[in-house]
Amino acid sequence: MNRINLNAILLILLIFCGSIKTVSAQNNSQSISSVNVDDLSDQQISQFIQQGQAAGLSDAQIVQQAQSRGMSAGQAQKLQARIQSIREKSNMSSQSDNNDVGRHLNYTPQNADTTNAQSNLFDSLTPKIFGADIFKNKNSSFEPNLKLATPLNYIVGPNDELDINVYGNSIANWKLTVSAEGNINIPGIGDANVSGKTIEQATALIKSKLAANNYAVGHGTNVSVTLGNIRSINIIIIGQVVKPGTYTLPSLATVFNALYVAGGPNYNGSLRQIEIIRNNRIIRHLDVYDFLVKGDQKDNITLQDQDIVRVPTYRTRVELAGQVKIPALFEVLPGETLQNILTYAGGFTDSAYTARIEVSQINDQQKRITDVLEADYNNYIPLRGDKFTVSSIINRYENRVTITGAVFKPGEYELQKGLTLYQLITNAAGLTEDAFTDRGTITRLKPDNTTEIISFNLKDIENKVTDIPLQREDVVSISSIWDLRDNYTVTINGEVRRPGRFAFADNMKVEDLILKAGGFAEGASTKRIEVARRISNSDPESKSSAVAQVFSIDIGADIKPGDANFLLQPFDIVSVYSLPGFEKQKTVKIEGEVLYPGSYTIKNKNEKISDLVERAGGLTVFADVEGGSLKRDNIAILGLDKTKTDSAALTHEQITRSNRLKQVYNDSTNTADQQQRNDFVGIDLKNILKNPGSKIDLLLEDGDELRIPKEQQIVRVNGLVLYPSAVVYDKTKSFNDFVSNAGGYAPRALKSGAYVVYPNGTVKGTRKFLFFNIHPSVKPGSQIYVPLKPAPVGNSLQTILGLTTGLASIGAIILGILSLNK
Repeated sequence: MNRINLNAILLILLIFCGSIKTVSAQNNSQSISSVNVDDLSDQQISQFIQQGQAAGLSDAQIVQQAQSRGMSAGQAQKLQARIQSIREKSNMSSQSDNNDVGRHLNYTPQNADTTNAQSNLFDSLTPKIFGADIFKNKNSSFEPNLKLATPLNYIVGPNDELDINVYGNSIANWKLTVSAEGNINIPGIGDANVSGKTIEQATALIKSKLAANNYAVGHGTNVSVTLGNIRSINIIIIGQVVKPGTYTLPSLATVFNALYVAGGPNYNGSLRQIEIIRNNRIIRHLDVYDFLVKGDQKDNITLQDQDIVRVPTYRTRVELAGQVKIPALFEVLPGETLQNILTYAGGFTDSAYTARIEVSQINDQQKRITDVLEADYNNYIPLRGDKFTVSSIINRYENRVTITGAVFKPGEYELQKGLTLYQLITNAAGLTEDAFTDRGTITRLKPDNTTEIISFNLKDIENKVTDIPLQREDVVSISSIWDLRDNYTVTINGEVRRPGRFAFADNMKVEDLILKAGGFAEGASTKRIEVARRISNSDPESKSSAVAQVFSIDIGADIKPGDANFLLQPFDIVSVYSLPGFEKQKTVKIEGEVLYPGSYTIKNKNEKISDLVERAGGLTVFADVEGGSLKRDNIAILGLDKTKTDSAALTHEQITRSNRLKQVYNDSTNTADQQQRNDFVGIDLKNILKNPGSKIDLLLEDGDELRIPKEQQIVRVNGLVLYPSAVVYDKTKSFNDFVSNAGGYAPRALKSGAYVVYPNGTVKGTRKFLFFNIHPSVKPGSQIYVPLKPAPVGNSLQTILGLTTGLASIGAIILGILSLNK
């Protein structure tokens, strides 16, 4: 009983000590005192910001945490400036507002994930411990496979289940559990002690027991012994692990399984001198590096019940940084050299400078720098706190020359001994046909790394009249004739199928350019084609000096060779005009209350609105003549023919006008309505039909839409009213009555700016008389719009005082005039 109590007390003490070590290990964060903020990239700073936001930290708290991890005050100020700079560049929002809310509520929500993210914020700045992640990776739990065949060296123990299968001349099948004393009871035979024996040994013992009891084992009878249910064992894990304690594991568990469930060694734990203790004796030392580097698991033995896995503190640990494949912190065993550390790190990267490695050593009370040459890598013994830095090779070439421009193979070439300019051009496959041979240049580095230009004549180089020896980093530039002049083009506009700008070629004629443009468009005039040409001898002192030379030519419609033979020059502009009498069909549409609504083609240039109504059969009895409206696009409103107008330019102008309207109207809906109303022309259809052919009877244009509605019975009220709606028309109602039926004016309504859009497109606004608003009359089908009052400019109080003073002055003047009259 006393022994049981002592064991329980020992277990409690181990768990208690393990919990204390776990807390201390979690708080044992690596120092970042050696971090230089200037060496950090913008990507790393952005990563800190994003991680801080995910953890609920403000910028100030990120800097404060950096200082708590050992960052100096000067570096912390630089970090704060870098964070602010990156936020301004990327418009990232800070968490400070959210944290202010939390402080006002005296509550900061945090969970385990948030706390972990805060503690790991700067872990990317500290070197990783080589091999430590293997016990933190969820994909490498080292969990034993319990479905494999039983290993022959498996040690049988209490609670194991053995499946004994006898087959052949004799048949039997037993599932026997090993007792606490280590025995199994074979039916009809008796006990057999199998505890502490391997499966192979237990199988031999069982066979001998069966053979001694008249089973013809080996003479027609066979025996198979396998492991059924596997027992559990208790393993004690102590020392520098993340979660020390006692763990229950399957009896097939290895040392790696035990280390994984305990979280692996902590920051101070050794990965190379892990002890497996059995019966108070160290039976094996495990070096995790053997598995990581060579895949060797010879020391990853199967554990037994009450085994102890102890992880001591590391003895010597060094850092390898820079141009190696696995930069990290490496644990060094006695007798290992720098070359062993390089092997663990996977060797050098492709850009590493391998001739020497810089070592930062700890020397008494301060640090010192030393260099280890490549010949000494196998001899240098790493010391406590050493930091090895492998630098990159110098970004320069010792034997490079470059040729660019008009050669067939431009690029970089080897500076061979005695290489000359002629030889380099030959190596580059020679000059292209468009090379400018009068002059080339060599950009050469002087001894002080400044540059100088050396010019040469390519003709002399080609003819071997002269040659120039080349030096390291010479850059030979040979220009093309096309690089030294503008890109020659010609332009064709007007009645061709694909007008535009085309590349110029020697001996190009007008007919050739027309063919490139797809030929003549329908209706093009071939008898009057103009070519405008640049001039370079204009008189700058004459007001009437020419700015272009214009030629007028005639060519045939078939564009046969020899029709004009007018040679073009670079930058000529060819204009093809349409035939004077050519006209495309123009259509108009009439909708609503006419007998034959639909689309009609304009017959004459002087056809008017009344003619269209007559062609449509006249009005029906339900037509609202006063509500007739004409919709016309902006090109036609300007009096231009769409078939003879650059509609793209006018569309751009229309978009510009729309943008101006958006600055005036705050509501996008009002803007769209205003743009739509701009397409309507206010007409008086009633008088047009009474007086056909009069001035108010407008000429029809292509795309016109004449709409004649039914008799209207409602009035729409929109804009700054409390409830925009449609109100039934009543001739007894005034403008304000209709607004009142829509809920009345909104607080910011501009009453003096209200206006009415009549069904025929006519618009009337509110007039002002003294202090009174005179609103327009309202007709059936009208729309009332109440705009937004503009924001006050300047001090509203000063404005009120100014108005009051002005009114007082006017009143004083009126009283003075009245007193004079009396």
